[in-house]
Amino acid sequence: MHKILFVIPPYVTFDRFVHPTFNERVVAKKNGFFGSVLTDMPIGVLSLSAYLKKYNPAQTQLLDFNILLSKAEKFEYQSFSELFRAVFAEKKWMDYAPDIIGISTLFTPSYYSMLDLAAVTREIYPKALIVAGGGVPTNMYQEIFSKSSCFDALCYGEGEKPFRELIEAKDKTGFLETSRSWITKRKTEHGESFQHDFIHHLDEIPFCDYGLCNIEDYGLNPAITAYNAGKNEKERAFHVMTSRGCPFHCCFCASHTVHGRSMRYNSIARIREDFKKLRDEYGAKTLVFQDDHFMADKQRVYAIIDIVKELGVKVVFQNSLALYALDRSMLEALKSAGLDQLVLSIESGSSRVLKEIMHKPFDLSMARQVVKDCRDLGIYTNANILIGLPGETKKDIEDTREFLRTLDANWYIIFCATPLLGSEMFKICLEKGYFKGHYMDCDYKKAIVETEDFTTAFIEEKAYALNLELNFVENSDLRHGRYETALKGFENAIRAKNDHAFGFYFAAKCCKMMDHTEKHLFYKTKYQETIEKSSFWRNYAKQFGLISLG
Repeated sequence: MHKILFVIPPYVTFDRFVHPTFNERVVAKKNGFFGSVLTDMPIGVLSLSAYLKKYNPAQTQLLDFNILLSKAEKFEYQSFSELFRAVFAEKKWMDYAPDIIGISTLFTPSYYSMLDLAAVTREIYPKALIVAGGGVPTNMYQEIFSKSSCFDALCYGEGEKPFRELIEAKDKTGFLETSRSWITKRKTEHGESFQHDFIHHLDEIPFCDYGLCNIEDYGLNPAITAYNAGKNEKERAFHVMTSRGCPFHCCFCASHTVHGRSMRYNSIARIREDFKKLRDEYGAKTLVFQDDHFMADKQRVYAIIDIVKELGVKVVFQNSLALYALDRSMLEALKSAGLDQLVLSIESGSSRVLKEIMHKPFDLSMARQVVKDCRDLGIYTNANILIGLPGETKKDIEDTREFLRTLDANWYIIFCATPLLGSEMFKICLEKGYFKGHYMDCDYKKAIVETEDFTTAFIEEKAYALNLELNFVENSDLRHGRYETALKGFENAIRAKNDHAFGFYFAAKCCKMMDHTEKHLFYKTKYQETIEKSSFWRNYAKQFGLISLG
């Protein structure tokens, strides 16, 4: 029986974890403040584990370093490599002694940790087969093999079928050298090509192996919890995926390099079976959908909504939903299933950028109508915005600002455009020499694209200024007298950044309007103390003309 260990590297670089920047969420530990780490269930690994066990008597374990970082009361390591070495030296992992180690690496902030994990595990388990999969290995295999000799192979795209064939092969080294879905150093040196090996009928994959996880350790992405601040959303929330693929060609997206552009689905019967099992056997209260394009088939969506209503569970769409499909009847159906918030990928307030640069299949009138309908229905909206794409100009960014000031979304998440490996944006930046710094550092908060139209410093400052203007100074809930809702957003900002002067200022304004005298005085005092101590916040207060609080 094969003993397989799946490892999830940190979703953040070591430097950004121990030295979070001014525009990042932080968490308090006993020895200081550290960067906030996402703790999404690794749904790809859970699917892979279930598929392998369907055909083979394999034993699998999961080691997710994001959970370890999140739960640690203090952090005193000088590098992630030092952390990895300490963890693998524990008796639990020494006794397990896996013969195959699979490192799942989705995004570039995990790149260096992936290399360090391979080096540490190669030293501790010298006889183990070490492989990696995900977006980074699929798109960066040449660079990986140039930096590391610790990997036996890298998986190209989805891993279920390639991994199954690997563990069934008697001559694993020989198999890796002949399979078109596994990348080896020899193949890269000989310029060989690779191909996906998809499962076209997703029902072939068994119910995800959620037993690998300690469920209580996992929670929702903190980027979508502004409205639900204060609720126990981490309790019994399960990540699910009911389809794979996306036919669109958004310039900043690279999901097609792993999942392809053709849509593949679980059947409705299978979805009902899985969701019922999550509720009845695992106590699921919330289902967090991770489909790349959930709205591809609207009739299918209505059927899934009926299942959700029947089971009485809450739904969250972490990856946003296609705006063009969110007409009033669809929003009403989602609301009837208990949906109370949506992430809207508006992306830009410039029609030119949407059409000519992003290749997004909607126009701004759709965004305005969806936001209005959500307001009418009581659905809280978080609007995702990207600025700093190649081809975008300062005028385009100003057009975005002017449009968003007229939009009544509840909250805005302003990102620095990030050139993901495998995306059209990445290719453009590489060809035109737009990278300022290394693309491994990109994580939507730090700008690394510099063009003839703007610098990285301009984009980072503009992104943060837009955040302050749209979410605080021009907050739509505050403008319309929805003080309780506005206060939730401000207090969520304070939880994310405990010296958030704008959070204190506008929380105080809300409390005053609601006659919450004690809280008003508390936030007013916190604002004044912060302004006195911090030149950073004094400068922004001056820029936006924040007057003294009465």
